[in-house]
Amino acid sequence: MNHIVATLLLISVTIVWGWSFVLVKDAIAIYGVMSFLTVRFIVAGLVMAPYSARRVTRSSLAVGIPIGLVLSAVFVTQTFGLQWTTATNSGLITGLFVVFAPMANRVMFGVRTRWLSWAAIAISFVGLALLTGSGPDRLNVGDLLTLVGAAFIGVFIALLDRYAKEHDAAGFAFVQIMVSTVCFLVVWPMIEPVRLPTGDVWFALLITGVISTAAGAIIQNHAQQHLPAVRVTVIIALTPLSAAVFGFVAAGDRLNAIQIGGAVLMIGAVMLVEVLGNNGKK
Repeated sequence: MNHIVATLLLISVTIVWGWSFVLVKDAIAIYGVMSFLTVRFIVAGLVMAPYSARRVTRSSLAVGIPIGLVLSAVFVTQTFGLQWTTATNSGLITGLFVVFAPMANRVMFGVRTRWLSWAAIAISFVGLALLTGSGPDRLNVGDLLTLVGAAFIGVFIALLDRYAKEHDAAGFAFVQIMVSTVCFLVVWPMIEPVRLPTGDVWFALLITGVISTAAGAIIQNHAQQHLPAVRVTVIIALTPLSAAVFGFVAAGDRLNAIQIGGAVLMIGAVMLVEVLGNNGKK
């Protein structure tokens, strides 16, 4: 897989994740956060198992289990944060992962980031701020959870950047998904009543479980075998833009001139890394 194909696949994932944002917001209001996450990951695991389970090795288990714990922390903090804060605050604060990812790579692995990549990160963050509004309101519990989730996303991207190249992408992703599934299964009855989802929730569960989680995990693991963490970070930062587009189409939301300017800046940041960057690292 060359860099262009990996980039296009990852961009396709951000489109699905943007759609998922709209779906999840409504679904967790009906079904609950842990209930939704647990069933979503069970669906993802069942879909992945026939193809991915036989690709798991002892090495991918040893490395994938702790990364799966980080992934479960990402989903728990981000989804609870989405439940308890506004969409504007959630989009802006989650976007801080564009800063946390290179910071995590630097702290954990000593990876230096080129000035060009920092410029792209800064541009994408300004774009996120403009896209999601003028700034966050007074911080609440949801905001703080979302901030923690953004930090976990940064750590997750840095870990995949370090270890994904050493393992089969499908098997490695399957380990991460199954570890998260086990975590959610343990926590679910402690927080919410265990009950089957209603018909209204199943559509969101199938879309997010099959496409966003199962296919998305494999694609991201594949992409991070060929793309550096900084480039992946900037591309994934397009997810709020995708969510805004689906909000426009599906919910009748409209972007003002400032938000459109933010979208243009985010696209420009990706182009800066893709056209002028040299793998985003030095």
